[in-house]
Amino acid sequence: MTSATTRWDTHPSQSWLRGERPAEPVAFDEESGLWNVYGYEEAVAVLGDPATFSSSHVGDLLPVQVDDSLREGNLLEMDPPDHRKLRNLVSKAFSGRVVADLEPRIAALTHELLDAVEGDRLELVEDLAYPLPVIVIAELLGLPSGDRELFRGWVDTMFSGSEDFSLNADPEQVEAEFADRLDAMTPMFDYLREHAVERRRNPREDLISGLVRAEVDGQRLNDNEVVNFATVLLVAGHITTTMLLGNTTLCLDAHPGQRARLRADRSGIPTAIEESLRFLTPFAALSRATTRDVELGGQRVPADRMIMVWLSAANRDPRKFADADVFDSTRDPNPHIGFGRGVHFCVGAPLARLEGRVALDILLDRFPDLRVDPDLAPTFMPSPIMTGPRTLHLRTA
Repeated sequence: MTSATTRWDTHPSQSWLRGERPAEPVAFDEESGLWNVYGYEEAVAVLGDPATFSSSHVGDLLPVQVDDSLREGNLLEMDPPDHRKLRNLVSKAFSGRVVADLEPRIAALTHELLDAVEGDRLELVEDLAYPLPVIVIAELLGLPSGDRELFRGWVDTMFSGSEDFSLNADPEQVEAEFADRLDAMTPMFDYLREHAVERRRNPREDLISGLVRAEVDGQRLNDNEVVNFATVLLVAGHITTTMLLGNTTLCLDAHPGQRARLRADRSGIPTAIEESLRFLTPFAALSRATTRDVELGGQRVPADRMIMVWLSAANRDPRKFADADVFDSTRDPNPHIGFGRGVHFCVGAPLARLEGRVALDILLDRFPDLRVDPDLAPTFMPSPIMTGPRTLHLRTA
């Protein structure tokens, strides 16, 4: 698979996708001012210790001042016990039983979207991998699925940066870029705020209504908390599945023998999806900040330092995975950390897995000759912290 990934336009900073191994499992980068964690055991240690490696402390170290209104209710920037209290508000909505009940709807949507494709060419992201999960999460939240192009524009803005993040960047430039991005995101916050306000007047049976009715320590969530919480669910609720479907399709296309085995025995699809999550991890990195001096991977990391945990590199660590640079759709066990680990383990993981399984099964059914278009190479997300196709042109016959 390494030979295939060298042909793909993945971000240049993700050198491990091209078979290059980081020299050390933990390393300080003077240019960016960041500590980078590449090793599997080291990444697991960071993600399993939120008291030492904080999510909420990250915002304190950024080279730009972020208004508290943008951080309230943001699960990704919270530590226990506050994180646990808010997470509990939606965990039931993504339980195994609830998610399983969505399978008929996901299957129907997949067929509906594929029915709309004309001719013998398919652009997987545009035609299926993006609209399928965004319709599902929009329906769960109680948002009009017809607004999905609005959602896509906002998400593209959030992850439009192609350069690696640096704490040593020019403060004025960082401030200007942040202000521009915030201006572009304001319509999304206003959109979700309107829905929150409307649900306070007329609650329904949807996730936004559940958030406005919910109480934490006897207090209702304020509008900022509802909006930021809903933003995380809307964005993370679809983008992982979008990249997962594209990545799995690419991996199977590069390994026609493995694809043929899956076509003959669909019981192997869940295992193939787990290997895709390991081999091409959609969210390549997570950020944390140290709250004290700590030993990690043989390095002494001081307090108040920002850490980038490279999940995608950790999932290629040969100390943990045999033939780490080889895609093996039958790999078992496969203890990858593609959905994170610990208290911040992706709450939507069961839904993403189900959407991936159902959609892949239907693609194998409907298109026996599905393959990547040799005349149109896939393009990848420009952000260094994401791995997944932005466009993926396929031929169906």
